[in-house]
Amino acid sequence: MHKDPQPLSLHVPEPGCRPGDAPDFSDFIIPKAGEARKPALDASAQSMRDMAFSIVRVLNKDGKAVGPWVENLSVDQLKSGLRHMMLLRAFDARMLIAQRQGKTSFYMQSLGEEAVSCAFRMTLKDGDMNFPTYRQSGLLIAGGYPMQMMMNQIYSNAEDPLKGRQMPILYSAKDYGYFSISGNLGTQYIQAVGWAMGSAIAGDTKIAAAWIGDGSTSASDFHASMVFASAYHAPVVLNVVNNQWAISTFQGMARGEVATFAARGHGFGIPSLRVDGNDYLAVHAVAKWAADRARAGLGPTLIEHVTYRAGGHSTSDDPSSYRAKGEGHAWPLGDPIERLKTHLIMLGAWSEERQTQAETEIMDEVREAQKAAEAIGTLTSGKSSSSRDIFEEVYAVMPPHLVKQRKEAGY
Repeated sequence: MHKDPQPLSLHVPEPGCRPGDAPDFSDFIIPKAGEARKPALDASAQSMRDMAFSIVRVLNKDGKAVGPWVENLSVDQLKSGLRHMMLLRAFDARMLIAQRQGKTSFYMQSLGEEAVSCAFRMTLKDGDMNFPTYRQSGLLIAGGYPMQMMMNQIYSNAEDPLKGRQMPILYSAKDYGYFSISGNLGTQYIQAVGWAMGSAIAGDTKIAAAWIGDGSTSASDFHASMVFASAYHAPVVLNVVNNQWAISTFQGMARGEVATFAARGHGFGIPSLRVDGNDYLAVHAVAKWAADRARAGLGPTLIEHVTYRAGGHSTSDDPSSYRAKGEGHAWPLGDPIERLKTHLIMLGAWSEERQTQAETEIMDEVREAQKAAEAIGTLTSGKSSSSRDIFEEVYAVMPPHLVKQRKEAGY
């Protein structure tokens, strides 16, 4: 006699702790600094499968650089890296306040993730193209893009290089290797792979870098991009920034039962590895290795940057509604700025006094840029872009219906 079938049920992944719980990262396995091996540049995906389950780390708890991934970065390069991260953090702090004051409608910080974009940018060459998400503004800061121009875009004032056509922080700077950000998450991955394929077809030497967050890897764009990158050996670095949380869901929702995001590359035959995203030296070393592979015609590399979003998803988000209080402070990989500072002090090239002085100097620099941008205008005051710009630079030849609408608008 057959028994009645049991009702089916779904498995819903749950984070380790919720609001009201004590932060708990006890299940997060952290390899020792210097423990991860460094594969040969032409290593096959099969031969380095283990790299998708470890984490490349260079700086140990004492601030010393150890292991096979140590590069010969000069003290000046390290100081520049520290300055870029400090500048990005100070910029974020001022713009967050500006949003709260109603000077712009929206803002997103890179708090806790500064090393990922700042270190990566220093391994690229002129002409290479990033296809970023909204949390890689460090690519612009480290690339020397003027802060005031970034603020003009945030405020949508008369000097906004995008003329008010984009949301705040959705920058676009072709000359700085920064492709226009799309608010539709995931689309930039397809664009990056296509751009890289185009560079190869043209016989060029430029590579592309794709960026995506852990949450957006569940979108179809991610998987379609991986197929094309793998099949055509596109010269692209595929970055997944795993900051533990999407907009309000923890990384397990997008990761599913796969052990790591890097392991996703295995199904496509793409060499994949994980890196400590709060270790400037480790990010720089892994990014350079992947970029060198792409330039050598060895195809794509998938990098999972393991980091933590210390702030809210955006100014529209309240992380206390879904994260345990103090979780950011409990994050075991620490603060990227503090870790690089400690390394420089260990080398005898920095001090706590110099750090305090640098913080003051950098904040003054940010305030000056903000003062200049606000003198032009903000969301609620001063000069803004002309409404005529809505119609311009969309078509090579403006179609009749838009010409009519422009005239009706008084232009």
